[in-house]
Amino acid sequence: MSEVLVDDALAQDHQLSDKIVQDDVVQVCTPEHCFIAFDTLYCSLTGAHPLTPQYPDEKHPLFVTWNIKRSDSLRLRGCIGNFEPMPLHEAVPEYALISAFKDTRFRKIEERELERLQCSVSLLTNFEDASSYLDWTIGVHGIYISFPHPSTIPTLTSSGSSTPSPLSSSASLPSTRFTFRKRNLTATYLPDVIPEQGWTKVEAVDSAIRKAGWDGRITEDLRRNVKLRRYQSQLCNVTWDEFVQWREQRAPGST
Repeated sequence: MSEVLVDDALAQDHQLSDKIVQDDVVQVCTPEHCFIAFDTLYCSLTGAHPLTPQYPDEKHPLFVTWNIKRSDSLRLRGCIGNFEPMPLHEAVPEYALISAFKDTRFRKIEERELERLQCSVSLLTNFEDASSYLDWTIGVHGIYISFPHPSTIPTLTSSGSSTPSPLSSSASLPSTRFTFRKRNLTATYLPDVIPEQGWTKVEAVDSAIRKAGWDGRITEDLRRNVKLRRYQSQLCNVTWDEFVQWREQRAPGST
């Protein structure tokens, strides 16, 4: 699955509210979510006793992302999430470990890497079905695409137009006489990934099509068969040093 900022993660006396209001928007994601994710990984690798979450046990889809500092930049070290709403007391620790140990793109995170890690938690909100594969805003929305395996779509031809159509992904997709024996292909990009890569909407969708597993030609007909759900996310991240400071405040002498 794919990839997911709070510099004031350690507020004065570390009294973090359950919800933070910024610019009249209720922030459901707080640094405490990242601290618990970090704490879960730290305790799993060292045998320390995990601390209890103090954020509300609300249900949200989420992603947990691990980045590691190499030279002067951060590199992805693991990122996995779930689009089904889950209680966060359970989901944050669970996906902290899944993304650290079971992201098949990477080897498992090891204890010796802890000091160079950064943890991000993204809570996903505001899911909407897009009217076309272009019906979303870069820098605001993440995208979740699904489409039939192209070998099952009889309308796909090599002469199909490559020009984006505003009717792409409309509700009335071409029907097919074929029985779909191959599963739908799916992929997602979190909201922050697309502007970081500098992609246009078409480039982002095409990259998601590749990420979903299709390595053939991408035509406009294929794009028109993409069903796209847009969503937003609230993101927090913390560094190892911030986590250590938080844990020492919560459980002095434990690190």
